[in-house]
Amino acid sequence: MKLLLDKQAGFTLVKLEEDKLDSLIAPQLKSELVFLNSEGVKNIIFDLSAVKYVDSSGLSAILVGNRLCNASEGRFVLTQLNQSIAKLIEISQLEGILALATDNEAAKAFFE
Repeated sequence: MKLLLDKQAGFTLVKLEEDKLDSLIAPQLKSELVFLNSEGVKNIIFDLSAVKYVDSSGLSAILVGNRLCNASEGRFVLTQLNQSIAKLIEISQLEGILALATDNEAAKAFFE
């Protein structure tokens, strides 16, 4: 799994550099999110600009990240979603649960 981490003041930018967030990637991503949370990271911007496809296990990994950040009194913000990923979140009725931003700059506003 290719993952870029950029720790900044107030949040960590996590960029998944894979075409798919599926059952092959999701367990590794969950582990990384748990590790980051155990290191004290509570605010995450999760950049999906490189991701073209997310399945149910990928969505589960996203929800794990959201739950961990919320439990730490932080925020988990998804950015750069393509149309099919946005549709999956809408169909799953998660747009009220997940914080969504159009791009990384817009996501920073969640932490100001």
